[in-house]
Amino acid sequence: MKAAIFNISRCCVDDGPGIRTTVFIKGCPLHCVWCHNPESQCRMAELTYNPQKCTLCGRCATVCPVGAHLLEDGTHTFLREKCTACGKCAEACYAEALSMVGKDMTADEVLAEAVRDRVFYQNSGGGVTLSGGEPLSHPEFTEELLTKLRAEGIHTAMETCGFASKAIFERIAPLCDLLLFDLKETDPKRNLDFTGVPLEPILANLRRADELGIKIHLRLPIIPGLNDRDDHFEKAGKIAKTLKNLVRAQIMPYHKLGAYKYATLGREYSLSDVEEPDEETKRSWQDKLDSFISN
Repeated sequence: MKAAIFNISRCCVDDGPGIRTTVFIKGCPLHCVWCHNPESQCRMAELTYNPQKCTLCGRCATVCPVGAHLLEDGTHTFLREKCTACGKCAEACYAEALSMVGKDMTADEVLAEAVRDRVFYQNSGGGVTLSGGEPLSHPEFTEELLTKLRAEGIHTAMETCGFASKAIFERIAPLCDLLLFDLKETDPKRNLDFTGVPLEPILANLRRADELGIKIHLRLPIIPGLNDRDDHFEKAGKIAKTLKNLVRAQIMPYHKLGAYKYATLGREYSLSDVEEPDEETKRSWQDKLDSFISN
């Protein structure tokens, strides 16, 4: 069983306890309007193109089997609709203007990468975190990898949006020592508008995770003008109060670090006019959430 992995990041400290290796898996059932990893949404490998790095050498046009690259009058035109993502142009592009995102790997191949950092996990209380995309969108791969990590005695965590069938969630969630569970909205209509999926299956899986006794780190992505509402903080706080296995409830403030990626994928970023919150605003958001949990 394979999945397209678009990054394996070492020495992470924000994806669970201790020092961790975070495995990013391509494929997500949500299409959040604020997504900062748009390359994670598609399950398959994708080609990105950054024209600012292009040196107009023409190597891509020479090797492309479908004629997706045209060089005319000192201009490079990438015909994305023709591209089959074979990767030959990326291999030939020494300037790295073209690159492939996603490499098919087996669970054993990822495991071999993860165990290299075992000493860091042991000394810091860390482990491996599966992220994405959405790991639950590759249930067989994710189940196999988590099972093998646990057999190695490695602490397992999973970043999840919680959107999956009950059967898949109940099969995979217990293989995690910790769930970093994203609660993106508490209003059903807004959740559908912002993410493209209904809210109830997400809440049902959150409740089920708590029933199963899995530790939960609840995370709220907060975007100015979209979900920075008092009623959202209040509803999220009330949900958090019901979780017996809650270890933390955390605001995840909006940022634009991944906005540039949309253009490299031939897509538009719809929130280009939204400004990042300042530190005082971030603190006020966290204080609001904490107050609703404690009251």
